Order: sequence, then C-alpha cells, then structure tokens
Amino acid sequence: MRRVNESLRELLSEAMLELKDPRIGFVTLTGVETSPDLRHARVFVSVLGSEDERDESLAGLSAAHGVLQARIARELRMKRTPQLAFEYDPTVERGVRMTQLIDELAPDDV
Repeated sequence: MRRVNESLRELLSEAMLELKDPRIGFVTLTGVETSPDLRHARVFVSVLGSEDERDESLAGLSAAHGVLQARIARELRMKRTPQLAFEYDPTVERGVRMTQLIDELAPDDV
C-alpha cells in the first residue's frame, strides 16, 4: 500500500500543476491514503493563503477529480482507479505556528 500511495502522490502532484482552474491556488500535496480495496483514496493537501482561499482550492480540486482520476487510470496500471477525496492537511500550518511560538519564547540575542 505504501508503494501505491507514493505512486499516486507523485502522479497527482504532477497532474495538479497542469490544472487550469483559477480557484486552485498554491496547493501542496502532502500525502495520499488509499483504502486496501483500492476503491477510495484520501488526498491530503496544504493550501497557502486564507481560509476562503483554502475552501476555493478544495472546491476546485474536487471539481477536477474526474480529470485527475482519468490521468491515474491512463498512467498507472492498477486493478481499480480509486475515487479521490480531497482533504485539508493542517500539519504544515501547525508547524508554522509552533515555529512562531518558539521564536517568541527564544531570546533574541542567541
């Protein structure tokens, strides 16, 4: 499964760069979790920008899921093409927040 997830992540990362939807902003694909039966794949993305921009980007990605699934079917030899579901991944945002908190607590003269 790890190999399938990594293959999907690489392919989707490349395919998302070619999407022309103006709603999709600066999106980073952080991971993919595929169900064992290969019917569903949860695609985790991080979006740079406000909450509204994040919602718009997720809506744009959801609208483009058919194009992305067709690309998966065309380029990967899999028993089934998984149904894609895009979810926001807050880990990058949490990491930035933790760095800010550490910087606030750390003395400036170090």
